[in-house]
Amino acid sequence: MNNYLLKLLHGKYVNTHLILAVDVITSTVASFVSILIIGALMNYYVLPRSEIIIYVGIAFLSSWSFIYLSKTHQSIIRHMKLRGIARIFGAVLGKIVILALYLILFSKLNSIQISGCLLTDFFLSLFLLQSFRVISQIAYDYVRTNTPERRSTERVLIYGVGDKAASLVTRLQNSPHYRIVGFLTFSETKKKFSIADNPVFSFRDTHELAHLLDKINVGTVIFAHREDARAEENRLIKYCKQNNITTLYAPSIDGLSSENAPKVREIRIEDLLERPAIELSMKDIISNFKGKTVLVTGAAGSIGSELCRQLAYIGVKRLVMFDSAETPMHELRLEFDEKYPDLDKVPIIGDVRNKKRLDFVMRTHHPQVVFHAAAYKHVPLMEENPCEAVHANVVGSRNVADKCLEYEVDMMVMISTDKAVNPTNVMGCSKRIAEIYVQSLGLAVQQGRMNGRTRFVTTRFGNVLGSNGSVIPRFKEQIEKGGPVTVTHPDITRFFMTIPEACKLVMEAATISTGNQIFVFDMGRSVKIVHLAERMIQLAGFTPNVDIKIEYTGLRPGEKLYEEVLSNEENTQPTGHNRIRIAKVRESDYETAKEQVNTLESLAKSVDIPTMIKLMKQMVPEFKSNNSPYEKYDKEDKDV
Repeated sequence: MNNYLLKLLHGKYVNTHLILAVDVITSTVASFVSILIIGALMNYYVLPRSEIIIYVGIAFLSSWSFIYLSKTHQSIIRHMKLRGIARIFGAVLGKIVILALYLILFSKLNSIQISGCLLTDFFLSLFLLQSFRVISQIAYDYVRTNTPERRSTERVLIYGVGDKAASLVTRLQNSPHYRIVGFLTFSETKKKFSIADNPVFSFRDTHELAHLLDKINVGTVIFAHREDARAEENRLIKYCKQNNITTLYAPSIDGLSSENAPKVREIRIEDLLERPAIELSMKDIISNFKGKTVLVTGAAGSIGSELCRQLAYIGVKRLVMFDSAETPMHELRLEFDEKYPDLDKVPIIGDVRNKKRLDFVMRTHHPQVVFHAAAYKHVPLMEENPCEAVHANVVGSRNVADKCLEYEVDMMVMISTDKAVNPTNVMGCSKRIAEIYVQSLGLAVQQGRMNGRTRFVTTRFGNVLGSNGSVIPRFKEQIEKGGPVTVTHPDITRFFMTIPEACKLVMEAATISTGNQIFVFDMGRSVKIVHLAERMIQLAGFTPNVDIKIEYTGLRPGEKLYEEVLSNEENTQPTGHNRIRIAKVRESDYETAKEQVNTLESLAKSVDIPTMIKLMKQMVPEFKSNNSPYEKYDKEDKDV
C-alpha cells in the first residue's frame, strides 16, 4: 500500500473509474442508511423491503448518472478546490431530485417522512463523499511528507503575501525539490496569520531575519515578483548571499515566454534592473504573426534566436532561420528540434551581403514578414574594421530591403540601435545609414515613386542584457575567476533591457506600425556600469573592492560615456503603447541615399577607409567620432 502511494507522489494518479465506483457506492450506501435511520427514528420501516430495494436501485442509477455527468471523479483529489466541492453538491442534489420524484409519485409516505428521508440522504451523502476526499488528502500529505525522499527536499520560504506568492504553493506543492514551510515578508508590525495553510513570518531588520531563518532552518527563498527582489536586494538578498541561502525567482506563467513552461530559477542581474518589467498583451501580436511564413536574418544571434523562439511559440506557419554562423545555427536547430518538433523550420546558412543567396531564399520560401537582425554590433571591433561594418550593416540591410520589395514581402522589420542616435562610432553610423536607406525606400514606395507594397519598419533599442559579448557574461566570467572586474570608466552609463523584452517590443512595434516608421523604446533610467558590476559581485556573495577588485581600463575606441535618451517628447511622437514612441528624423531622398550607399559599397570593397569615413560623416552630419582616429576628419571639417 505504501509503495502504491509513493507512486502517486510521482505523478501517477488514482484511476478515475475507481474514483467513480467509490463515489457511486458511497452515495448509494448513504441513501440506504438514510432510509434505515428514518425508519429507526419512527420505530417502524418506512417502506416495505421491496420498495427499499427499488429506492436503493434508483439511488444507485441516479448517483452514477449525476456523478458521471458532473465529472467529480475526474478531479485530482490532492488538488481539489471549491469548484470540486460545488460539483459534488450538484451531483448529490440531482440524485435527491430523482428520489423525491419517486417517493412523491409512488410511495405512501407522508410529507414529513419524505422530507426527513431526503434531507438525511442529502446531508449524509455530502458528508461521506467529502470525508472520502479529506481523508485521502490527509493520507496523501502524510505519506508525502514522511518519505525519505521528501524529508531530504529543500525547505523553502516564499517571499510576499500577494496572490502570485500564494499561487506558488499550488505550483510547487508536489515539487520533488522544494518543501514550502511558509511565507516571508518585511513588516514593521508583527501579526500572526497564514496563507494556504502556511504560516507567514515577518521581519523588521537583518537581526530578526537571521534569527528567523536559523530557527526554521530554511535553505531557499523564492520571489514571485521582480519588484520584491529589487526592493530586498540590499537586505534579504544580500543576507542570503552572505549566508549561502539560495534566492530564486519564479517567473509568471502569464504572457509569452521563450520557454514552454517557466521554471523556478536563480535570481539574475536583469531581475534587479531599476524599473518594472515591460509587460505586453500578446493577443494582437499572436494574431498578427500566427500562420505566416517568417524569415529572420541573424537568426543564430542573441536577438535573432530569441525572436525565433517567440515566433515558434506563437505558431507561425514556417520559420526560415538565416545566418552565416554555422555552429550557433546548428545549436539553434538542435534546440528547436527538441522544443518545437512540429514546427516547419528551415535553417539556412547564408550571408546578407550575398544578393544571390538572399534571392534564392526569397524565391524559394516567399516570406510574408522579414525580421532583419543580422549585423555587426561591437563598437571597438567595428572602429578597427570599418569596411566590414559598412558591408554587413549598410550593404546587407540594403540587400534585404531590396529583396523584400522585389518579392512583395508584406513587412520588413529592421532592428537598429540607440547608437545610431548622434553616433560617435562607425558601428552606430553604419546602422543610421541603414535606417536612412530603408526609410527612404519606404517613402519612395509610399509616394508612388517605386513599385511595391512592402511596409518598412525600424526599431531602435539600447543594450540587451545577456546578449553575446555584453557586460553580464563578461562580468560573471571575471567574478568566477576571482577578479578583477573591468569597467571602462567610473561614470559610464547605459540603458538596458532583457532579450525577451526587446523581442516582444520589436513584434509589438511591427504589429502597430502603419509602415515607414522608426520606433524607439522607453528603456527606463540609465544604469551606471560600475553599479552593475558592484551588484553582480554582491550577488555572488563577495564585497566589491575587498574580495573582488573593480579596475577601470579607459574608454574604448568610439565609446561614449552616456548613450542618448531614445524617447522623450522633443525627439519622438507617442503611439498607443506607453513604452513605444516614433522617432522624429529627417526624411531622405531615395535616389540620393541609393547612390551614396552604392558609393560606400565600392569604397568598402577597395578598403579606401578615409574616403569612406568622410562620406559617412557627410551622410550623417551628427556623426562625431569619439576616442577614435577618425576624429581628425571632424577637425578637417571645422578647418574648412
